[in-house]
Amino acid sequence: MRPDILNPLFAEITTLKGIGPAIAKPLDRLKIARIKDLLYHFPSGWTYRKQVTLLDEADVGQNIIIKLVIGEHKSSGHRRGPLRIFGSDAEGNYVTLTFFGRNGGWARKQLPVGEERVVSGKLERYGDELQIVHPDHMDKPDSKSQPQLAEPVYPLSEGITSKRLGQLISDSLQKLPELPEWAEPSVLSKAAWSSWSRALASIHQKDDEGLHDRLAYDEIFSNQLALQLVRKEMDRRKGVAVQGDESLVGKLKLPFEMTGAQKRTVSEIEGDLVQSRPMLRLLQGDVGSGKTVVALVTLLRAVEAGMQGAFLAPTEILARQHFASLQELLSGLPVNVAILTGRDKGKIRESTLMGLADGSIHILVGTHAIFQEAVEYKNLAVAVIDEQHRFGVSQRLMLSGKGRGVPHLLVMTATPIPRSLALASYGDMDASQLDELPPGRTPVETLVMSEEKLVSLVEGVGRHLADGKQAFWVCPLVEESANSDLAAAEQRAAQLKLRFGDKVAVVHGRMKGPEKDAVMEAFASGKTQLLVATTVIEVGVDVPNASLMIVEAADRFGLAQLHQLRGRVGRGAEKSRCVLVRSAQIGETAKARLALMRETNDGFRIAEEDLKLRGAGEMLGVRQSGESPFNIASDEQVREMIGMAADDAKLLLERDGGLTGSRGEAARIALYLFERDAGVATLRSG
Repeated sequence: MRPDILNPLFAEITTLKGIGPAIAKPLDRLKIARIKDLLYHFPSGWTYRKQVTLLDEADVGQNIIIKLVIGEHKSSGHRRGPLRIFGSDAEGNYVTLTFFGRNGGWARKQLPVGEERVVSGKLERYGDELQIVHPDHMDKPDSKSQPQLAEPVYPLSEGITSKRLGQLISDSLQKLPELPEWAEPSVLSKAAWSSWSRALASIHQKDDEGLHDRLAYDEIFSNQLALQLVRKEMDRRKGVAVQGDESLVGKLKLPFEMTGAQKRTVSEIEGDLVQSRPMLRLLQGDVGSGKTVVALVTLLRAVEAGMQGAFLAPTEILARQHFASLQELLSGLPVNVAILTGRDKGKIRESTLMGLADGSIHILVGTHAIFQEAVEYKNLAVAVIDEQHRFGVSQRLMLSGKGRGVPHLLVMTATPIPRSLALASYGDMDASQLDELPPGRTPVETLVMSEEKLVSLVEGVGRHLADGKQAFWVCPLVEESANSDLAAAEQRAAQLKLRFGDKVAVVHGRMKGPEKDAVMEAFASGKTQLLVATTVIEVGVDVPNASLMIVEAADRFGLAQLHQLRGRVGRGAEKSRCVLVRSAQIGETAKARLALMRETNDGFRIAEEDLKLRGAGEMLGVRQSGESPFNIASDEQVREMIGMAADDAKLLLERDGGLTGSRGEAARIALYLFERDAGVATLRSG
């Protein structure tokens, strides 16, 4: 239960004075629903002003604060023309205050002739005049609301100003509690950090990187503490030792020899399975490195031992593809594989649930539906989670109730994660890596082409299809938007159908399951040759005859997505190409990203280089897809502080009495504050 001291921070923003529907809507778009959300809505920049008493040419280009006597109001005579209001300083020097549009009427009331006003804004030269266009402050000299020398600029949404947001944050700071200190004293001393409450108040009052570091550290620390608590709890709970006998794995007829990396990883996993300590292992493998075969061997060890396995995929497309792949690989073996997704209803669902409960289903493949409360297994021993960043600590604890003991867990990802950032998401797990590709896999040649050459690109696609080959064409959006000039999948498909007819199909996330499956099946069987798609095909789609990938507006995609999309080709013996179509004008960072894609196929190198390119920006494959475990800490801060936070959490658990000591009570509050209370739940559930 959340500590009472945090209740003011989790109160709805509607408890603040003056927040009605008109303000609540833009706040909702900014994902601000609670007082805490407001306080952690940090400035994106700062406006700096210079206090002056006299107008001076030397200050042109700067934001100034000056006291003026308001003079003549002069309209242009045109309805849409500007309003010009003249103001003079203490020595009679003039500046023109210029207003456009509807602001004119409001400005007349704010700036009456003959009165003094404190005005701030950017001083500019217009012809022979000094002017300030749309001053940002116009107040009486005795007003409490005076412009500041440094003022925060906040990320905004239509319907709310930075000034209004700042006022709401100021009101929220009045509710800020003084929380006990959870960080180790030596950490605070070394970094010269202030307390949590002082840092949170100060970050809205001055531009100081140290304040953001302190607040980011708190989030990273709570993340590491939660992961270590779960790991500790999993170690305490008993799993079931799984000892295979080769009766199934020994009869597998794989289409290729396993790589050394696959054999090494299988050995590491089998070493985990024979222990009563439940396995928690992360398997990182680049696109096409053979993770599915490793998963199959892992699941078969459970079946050999008379138990069950579950294979969870993030999307229905991927779940059904895994189901088909396992059926093919297990052909002729006495293994019953079933599938269960949210789409399965009625008698089909009932039959699957009965088969799980009586043990006649050995391996279940599916989406999140396979871990719902209604799904009961006779003896679940192994669970494999594929590409599932959302499968966090609370889901791992939920999974632990599905078997006689805690099931062994293997989490697989094809998104290469830099070592420091892997620790942030999977710090409680052991790790394996598939660092070589199966024989016969050839690197995909990557080309970058300007959108101005689309006509010649379409001609090249025509030659490709005429040779009986297949291709993907990926677009970022489903339909045109007034706010976007990106090509839409449906519109692009319509254009390509004019050229290639029934050879073209389209698939996107808004299609219903059966319709999507039918399109994918037609493409996999070769009935259609050109599949126009959104990033719904990013993971798991395996069509060996597809040897051309075109990504339109590639400069708008993240590197992780580009690498995953490129991995959809190069799966057969045919030489494969990936064409990244860029906008006519792109920035330096986008150029560097596309150059990196052209230079290497090594996903792990791409991950590290991407982190360098982005710095404190989005993290490869995690923040891009909204799956980062952090809302406050930047990737650079994670990289710099993750080790320190992990050590601090370890000290708390091993030296300072865990969550029961004085620092532990404070750490418990931190877990609730950053909504990592699944870590606290481990103590109650044990």
